[in-house]
Parts: sequence; C-alpha cells; structure tokens
Amino acid sequence: MSDQSHSAGETGPSQRGVEIAVALATLAFGIIILIGSLQVGIDWGFEGPKSGFFPFYVSLFIIVASLYNLLQATTLGGIKPGLFASVDQLKRVLSVVVPATIYVALVPFIGMYVSSILLIAVFMMWLGKYSLLHTLPIALGVPAVVYVVFERYFQIALPKGPIEYWLGL
Repeated sequence: MSDQSHSAGETGPSQRGVEIAVALATLAFGIIILIGSLQVGIDWGFEGPKSGFFPFYVSLFIIVASLYNLLQATTLGGIKPGLFASVDQLKRVLSVVVPATIYVALVPFIGMYVSSILLIAVFMMWLGKYSLLHTLPIALGVPAVVYVVFERYFQIALPKGPIEYWLGL
C-alpha cells in the first residue's frame, strides 16, 4: 500500500485491527505447527532427530513473534493510528487475489495449462479491458511457450488435467 493519507470520508479496516488480526492468524499458524510437531515427535530417535524436531522450534519462534506483535498492536506501541486501507483499495487488491486463488484451486482439477489460459484471459479482459481478439493469442500463447520450455526442453512435468490428457500432451 502507498503511504498516501486517506481522506476523512473513507472507510475501511483500521491499522490496529489489521495488526491484531494478522498477529492472531500467525499465532494460530504457530500453534498448529506446534501441535503437529508434537504429534510426530520432537525428540531424538535412533537415526537422529524425529521429523517434528525442527518444525517444533520454528513454531516456538512464530508463537513468540506473534505474541510480541499482538502485545504491540493491543498497546498501540509503534502502530500508526488510522485507516489501513480504504474499501476501494481493498477491492482492487481482491480483484487480483480472488482470481489468483481460483486459479490455484483449479490447477489440480483442470490442469495448469487450461487454468493459465483462463487466468490470463480473465486478467486481460476484465482488468486490462482488452478485446477477445487481443486476449486470445496471449492467453493461448503463454501456456504453449511454458509447455514447450518446461515439458519438452527441461522435461519437467507440470500438472495436467483431463483436456491435456485428451490432447495427448
């Protein structure tokens, strides 16, 4: 986000509220890692440290940092007061985050190439306001180049869906 001042009439989440929410989210993340580490074991076995050893200590760092951030956010120490972002700014961010999230969710089901065609087309037509005539060559061409470079030259298989298998790719 830019450091521009927000006008008095704008609404949106406060800086303090966002700081508290992020601190709580990272705290929950750290606790989940801690619990998982304890379940798989954090001590030393015959062959060396068990698989939860390193994640356990990482989770402790995450938890301590999250508690520090939460304490700082709740006592207002070092957090600038005011608006984190306006609703309009958040809508612009979500206009990128939502399609990207849908893209990631679709990759396991329809493959990377078809998902990429859809994502590029959505971004170009919806956000870029390009016509279908300008969008189609790019939306089809970029995944084709990625296919040639990764699948043919580097021989790295990328996730494929039913259409790619039907086409024999």
